[in-house]
Amino acid sequence: MKAVYAAGVNHDDPLGVLEVGDMPEPETKPFWSTIRVKAASVNHHDVWSLQGVGLSAEQTPMILGTDAAGILEEDIPVRKGLKAGTEVVPYTFVGTDGAGVMPGERRTILSEKYAGTMAERTQVPSANVFAKPANLTIDEAAALGTSWLTAYSLLFTSANVKPGDTVLIQGAGGGVSTAAIQLAHAAGLEVFVTSRSEDRRRRAMEIGADAAFETGSRLPRKVDAVIESVGAATWSHSVKSVRPGGTIAICGATTGDQPGAELTRIFFQDIRVQGNTMGSREDFARLLRFVEHADLHPVIDSVYALADARAAFGRIVDGDVFGKVVLHIEPSA
Repeated sequence: MKAVYAAGVNHDDPLGVLEVGDMPEPETKPFWSTIRVKAASVNHHDVWSLQGVGLSAEQTPMILGTDAAGILEEDIPVRKGLKAGTEVVPYTFVGTDGAGVMPGERRTILSEKYAGTMAERTQVPSANVFAKPANLTIDEAAALGTSWLTAYSLLFTSANVKPGDTVLIQGAGGGVSTAAIQLAHAAGLEVFVTSRSEDRRRRAMEIGADAAFETGSRLPRKVDAVIESVGAATWSHSVKSVRPGGTIAICGATTGDQPGAELTRIFFQDIRVQGNTMGSREDFARLLRFVEHADLHPVIDSVYALADARAAFGRIVDGDVFGKVVLHIEPSA
């Protein structure tokens, strides 16, 4: 089958080890299900895998991809409504509770130990298969697994925000931040965003932000929570912008992970700093219901054919995106 895979690892030239070609079909495993993939989105995690983060050279070639949407190939008898032919999306973590693997197995994400989603077919534990929200296209649904789940968990688990709260989302444009804007708006939050780009600030307002500011600008008032994925470049601003007793929920550090901690301000003002790595299977189920009930639609930056994966990955590496980059996968002849 055709797939996008890491042929090796290269920290300095990740695209140099990215390949599109034939890979073996997934082997049938007990308590796992096969999905015929129709679309898969590209995440920073995929670039990190090419750089050797969470993936060693000895594990390559490895099919990349953590997110997908497609067609279930066989019935799952213990899951009501999940029959062959159903449009589905997978939860990407494996080993969280022993479902489909040995109990106690270390938690991994697809494409680290088990083959990823950027292929004509992928396999996931049957417990990780969910029906696609009916309001979404296949391409939109492929965006949910990593970025949207992370944004949902940051807002409603890590930051524990409530309707009427004010949230600051640093760095409008990427998959997590655009998802967080849409989810927060739908949940009745007041949404502030920052970006260095005037165009991104404008587009953030179009998808639900109440106010958009130049990165580092003083806000009109302090916020209840900050969604932080930028890292060193915005950390000080995040600490100064959250109210006493508020929360900074952090899921990434794309500009560096060693900022000045500003510990005095943090402990004097009772600021809570909460890390987050995506979310639980239960979070994912709640996210899918929320997306369908609120009729939310992930922002799609661009769509590429599987054969053009290098160009799709290039957009992520360059960082000039607003929303999600999606690979559309057609069956090979």
